Amino acid sequence: MLDTLPRLPPLRALRAFEAAARHLNFRLAAEELNVTQGAVAQHIRGLETDLGVKLFERLPRGLALTHAGHSYLPNIRRAFELIADATLGLRPEPARLTISVTPSFATKWLIPRLPQFVAEHPLVDLRILANEGLSNFQSDGVDIAVRQGRLPFGPGLVVERLFSQQVIAVCAPTLLPAGANGIAPAEIPNHTLLHDTHNLWPEFLEGVLGFKPAAEPKRMRFNQTGLAIEAAAAGQGIALASRFLVAGDLASGRLIQPLAAEMSGTHDFYVVVPRRQRHPEPTDAVRRWLIETARAEAQADDP
Repeated sequence: MLDTLPRLPPLRALRAFEAAARHLNFRLAAEELNVTQGAVAQHIRGLETDLGVKLFERLPRGLALTHAGHSYLPNIRRAFELIADATLGLRPEPARLTISVTPSFATKWLIPRLPQFVAEHPLVDLRILANEGLSNFQSDGVDIAVRQGRLPFGPGLVVERLFSQQVIAVCAPTLLPAGANGIAPAEIPNHTLLHDTHNLWPEFLEGVLGFKPAAEPKRMRFNQTGLAIEAAAAGQGIALASRFLVAGDLASGRLIQPLAAEMSGTHDFYVVVPRRQRHPEPTDAVRRWLIETARAEAQADDP
């Protein structure tokens, strides 16, 4: 059996002593410990009484450690470090992963669903890298990516489809006359067409609607789909977007679909991971969560 430890001073008093000795100031120690300055002073007085020695010299402009205080401090500090190390050893470290996504995917789909991911995977510390360019799994430190494109993606990668590119037109309800929930193709020239870098409007108008306007419709261009969607929600025109990106806005009534036609694109959205992963288990957890969430939402949207 272990010998019984001698009676120890109160832990709060020892913490107050260590902080005050480090700052040589009761006020700064109190701010660090989130207590009052009077509480720190009271803890120190009680500790000095308990030990029967004086630990600090109270000076006009601060504090100074006594010889006893100097002797006591290193062991107390080391004791707290041992407690911290022991506690860290019991707590599992979060797995830090970097996911590379486009800015539009991040703002319109991923970020609104992050609370669900955090609740289900509290030990995964997810870093989101949002950019339009392709990331390198080796040089950029990326563990998993969501990218829009065509198969194949290249050797050494595991690729799984996340969303098909189903393109629809969207606009704000206020863009249409009161009581109207759609427009005819012939009315399109009366509206501003919001373009992004994919430039799908010509194909949508001619290939899907079979409509070629006599005059060039008014246009506004954006370098990201998410910006075109936000401009549409602000009533500035009609945008084209993948249905899954605007599903939430359509459900809330923030956006409506003024044209019933849809276009199946050739650039679907995929989850991409390298075959040789740095952190296999958490990376697979993120990959499975993305795929399962996407499939559950697709099934919920099916009639």
